[in-house]
Amino acid sequence: MAPPTSLSSHERTRVEDYLNDKIQVSADLESLDSLLSSLRAQQELQRKQLSEAQEALSNATKASNDHAEATRMRAEAFAAEQADIDRRLKAITPSQTTDEAVRRLENGMERLQLLELSKGYVELLKEAEELSKEALASISSDPRASLKPYARLRSIVLSLKEAQPAAEGAAPHLIDYTEKLASALRLQLKTFFSNRLQKTLESLKWPTHELNITDKLLGQWRQDVELLIDLQMPELECRDVLDIANSLVPPALFPLEVMVHPLDLRFKYHFSGDKPTNRLDKPEYFLAHIMDLINQFGGFFTSYLQPILDEKAQVAGPSFEWNFYNALHAFITALLPMLRQKIESFLPQIANHPRLLSHFIHELMSFDNDLQETWNYLPDPYAEENWKGITWEVLTKQGWYDRWLQVEKEFALARYQDIIDTPDSGEIDYDGVEITATKPTKAAIRVNDLLETITERYQPLSSFSQKLRFLIDIQITIFDQFHERLHEALGAYRTMTSTLGRTVQGSDGQASVEGVAGLERLCRVFGSAEYLEKKMEDWSNDVFFVELWTELQVRVQQNRGGGRNMAGSMSVAEVASRTSPAVANHGAASAQTSDGAALFDETASAYRRLRLQSESIITSTLTSNITAALKPYSRLATWATLSNPSAGATASSMSLSSDLAHAMRTLSTQLNFLARALGVAPLRRVSRQLLLSIQTYIWDNVLTRNTFSDVGAAQLASDTDHLCSVVDNALGVAGHVGGSMRIVKKLKEGLRLLNLSASADPDAENMDGAGAAIGLWDVEKRLFRDNESARAVLAELQIDGLTEAEARSVLERRVEIGS
Repeated sequence: MAPPTSLSSHERTRVEDYLNDKIQVSADLESLDSLLSSLRAQQELQRKQLSEAQEALSNATKASNDHAEATRMRAEAFAAEQADIDRRLKAITPSQTTDEAVRRLENGMERLQLLELSKGYVELLKEAEELSKEALASISSDPRASLKPYARLRSIVLSLKEAQPAAEGAAPHLIDYTEKLASALRLQLKTFFSNRLQKTLESLKWPTHELNITDKLLGQWRQDVELLIDLQMPELECRDVLDIANSLVPPALFPLEVMVHPLDLRFKYHFSGDKPTNRLDKPEYFLAHIMDLINQFGGFFTSYLQPILDEKAQVAGPSFEWNFYNALHAFITALLPMLRQKIESFLPQIANHPRLLSHFIHELMSFDNDLQETWNYLPDPYAEENWKGITWEVLTKQGWYDRWLQVEKEFALARYQDIIDTPDSGEIDYDGVEITATKPTKAAIRVNDLLETITERYQPLSSFSQKLRFLIDIQITIFDQFHERLHEALGAYRTMTSTLGRTVQGSDGQASVEGVAGLERLCRVFGSAEYLEKKMEDWSNDVFFVELWTELQVRVQQNRGGGRNMAGSMSVAEVASRTSPAVANHGAASAQTSDGAALFDETASAYRRLRLQSESIITSTLTSNITAALKPYSRLATWATLSNPSAGATASSMSLSSDLAHAMRTLSTQLNFLARALGVAPLRRVSRQLLLSIQTYIWDNVLTRNTFSDVGAAQLASDTDHLCSVVDNALGVAGHVGGSMRIVKKLKEGLRLLNLSASADPDAENMDGAGAAIGLWDVEKRLFRDNESARAVLAELQIDGLTEAEARSVLERRVEIGS
């Protein structure tokens, strides 16, 4: 241990702190030996670690020196080698500097690469030409052998086109040359094979009704068909090669093109030029001819071509199945090009003839429908969407939809105007609907028939957007125009029945809005509105409109935030304003289950409002007419002095008051008319409001304003019974026996009180058969005693529609009580 004088001040301080920490009391001196041993052990360990560190440092220093020496030697060797390369570059290339020599060497390498590439091009061109010659050399002797070099040539073309993007468009001339070479070879092979098949078909007597079918000819026909299919096989696998097919229209099979060729010539002969069968007004002639060809020759292809296609599909694999799955559909696919060609020349001739254009599109949709329903035609069964039809090609791809829509809209609006202009259009049709239903006008029925016909005309369309535009631009437009007409008729009635209207029109004009004539005007509006509203409800549940609504909601959900239009130039908000607010307010998931939303919500709501308004006016008009007719009756002042010369006469046996006869005639006439014009439900609603108004009028103007003798009370009860019987008779099947009495319950119970006998027989029943008769004076005592007693006596009389105060007021109307 070093003497303390050799330590620095910092070390001395640390030693002092250590000793002070370890030796604090005299007892700690006893452990001094152990403390010294521990310190010596630590010192020894530190010396050992120091020795190892010094050794490691020595080794690292030696390794560093060795590495530096090796690096120096490699640098000297590299410099020597670089100098040797520079000397050789200068010797190879007559250059003064190394950089110049490198540039010259790179130029030489590039020329060498171009030479190698040119050599490859030449070899590829040589191979392509040899393949073409090889195919043509064996075409006559061994036709099937000529297909192998052709297939190899097509694969070369395909590989070149696939490699061109990676090569940044290199060698376009080479690709163009080989492509043209392959196309020329394909044409030559197809022509040769087609001629072979044509000769075989001539021997088969194709296409005639009596085919010469023998095993030998069928075997030859099979070979020729297989050759053409094998030739077409690469194109069916990759249709975009050689630009054979650039659209989604499936290609016709080569052998079917040959077999359809004579049919095409026959088609052109009959439906071109000045032939009688080529008529602009009879497109169904050439459409029916196509269907006849399918019917006539479809069986041949199903029987003889289908087995060949099945074998090809098994050999070729799944990627070719859609080309060979149905021979009959393949035949239809081969026939359609002649139809498309005819349509392209036919449409410009009828473009300016609306009726011809409309008729043609309708016939074309029927043709598409027949292909799909009769033959289940699917050119590509593995496509995500169904075949859209020739009509879709004409209207969408060729752009004829807007013109056709304009034509159909003009026809529909013209037909609508004819319906409106017909003299009897405003008449109520009592025979057009069930007897218990509300009767619409003849115009409403004809408009509905027109709209159903329009639905049939555009229902076969495959385009959702086109169907939606047809719905909005034509059907809903006609609905709106007819609604406007009904609304104007209702407004005209209001004007004519206003104070100013009565003043302007005078007595002659008032005749058309008074009595049954006025109710008939209102029933025309009400009946038409209710009829078309119900029709719209039926349409909303129709499968066609449900599917259209569902598709609309799905598209709105997919387009949420996209801003695309839904139908032509109409936005989602505009479509919603013409169909249903749910279009804009809900997504697809919620709209399909939200409150029965449908396509005709907006239009049906407008008709519903019109129906409710007209029903309200019918009710108020009828009530006003009847209460006006009751005014003379309310002026009678003889109720207290009436006497009955026939003792024992009852209300049911009494004759009608003479002052009520006019009101009875008015009520009977107008209600009988409404019973014919209105359905069960609205007739009940109107008659209920009418009876309540009559009850209020008689209560306020007759019962509570006069005093009655027992005969006067019986007369009033009899008159009320007559009024109710008129209503019951008019309601007929719409009402119930005694139903009117249940509606005017308050009046009926008041009359029961009013008709209490002043000398009642305890063993008799009251006038309504309500139980034991209670005398007038007994009732009077108990009714006026207190409320509890009044309620008890009213309960005995089975009167629960009158309050105690109303019952006392009625009883006071009796002369006996009032005096």
